Amino acid sequence: MKVALVHDWLTNMGGAERVVINFKQIYKNAPIYTTIYNPDNLDDELKNIDVRTSFLQNKKGAKKNHQKYFPFMPAAFESFDLNEYDIVLSSSSSCAKGVITNPNAMHVCYCHSPMRYGWEFYYEYANNSNMKKLKKNLLKYFMDYMRVWDNVSSNRVDYFIANSENVARRIWEHYRRESVVIHPPVRCSLFNISNEDQDYFLIVSRLVEYKRIDLAVEAFNELGLPLVIIGDGAERQKLELKAKDNIKFLGRQPDEVIKEYYSKCRAFVFPGEEDFGITPLEAQASGRPVIAFGKGGALETVVSEKTGVFFEEQTVEALKNAVKVFESLSFDKELIRKHAEEFDEEIFKGKIRNFVDEKYDEFLGTKKWKVL
Repeated sequence: MKVALVHDWLTNMGGAERVVINFKQIYKNAPIYTTIYNPDNLDDELKNIDVRTSFLQNKKGAKKNHQKYFPFMPAAFESFDLNEYDIVLSSSSSCAKGVITNPNAMHVCYCHSPMRYGWEFYYEYANNSNMKKLKKNLLKYFMDYMRVWDNVSSNRVDYFIANSENVARRIWEHYRRESVVIHPPVRCSLFNISNEDQDYFLIVSRLVEYKRIDLAVEAFNELGLPLVIIGDGAERQKLELKAKDNIKFLGRQPDEVIKEYYSKCRAFVFPGEEDFGITPLEAQASGRPVIAFGKGGALETVVSEKTGVFFEEQTVEALKNAVKVFESLSFDKELIRKHAEEFDEEIFKGKIRNFVDEKYDEFLGTKKWKVL
């Protein structure tokens, strides 16, 4: 049985890339097909392995700014010849699910999200006041095409796995396909509980607009409480200019540094809406509670007043009030850690392996066509 793994792009580390690492640990001999590969920005598990890239790999600036080649990604994935494989396991939040497989092969897609910039985020891009009218018109026609392609290519998938109930609902909404939920993996073994409690709140995030780090900066400016922000991105300079002295930006940090900050913070702050969101679980694996916006994946990973607290509106006042509620409560570090262990990597790998094996037996035993 020959297995191929497919992923949108391998240019930076994130939760989706940890999923690919777990896939590779399950299927050790499987090559990884992806549009663009930049091992310099990846963890060791994704270096010196069999990665097969598309025609976009050597395009100018592709490794540093893969987004500008998005219009060519459908063609890039359709260019891969996967005819030799019995099973294709794709990891997709964009176009990876659109690969063309052998008719006798089974394609399982682990969906982090349907293409958000084609669906939910489209109007944010289209209504950008800084975008010129011609560009807006071109964007409209291009995204109309991408939504059609995204929907049509979903039919190339035999079985969908959603990374959350939230994503499962959107898979049904956009593709009218059922899915099974298997939550992403958390490296619980990397994190530990510390008896040292320091006086700071923590954010670990890419500093991009939809993460709503601006909300946390404004709230903590007014609260005057210490906030540490780990991560980098396009919004960093603007956020630093807005922040007062009680807020520190550390930029990107290695796992060992992040681990220490998780284990000693008062609480982890999660102000954005994510399809799932792995960082709240990393904080909980460190025995620390989470203050989270009460929508999206956080509702599946944080237990109100046991492993964290929610705020219901993305406003400065709502976040400030949630911090005050947090300060009135006490939390059990061991209980929080035990909750996070339900999402551990080993549990994830077992669920993926069992799902693929079960569905492959079903796939072989059920012909999807009739001979007349």
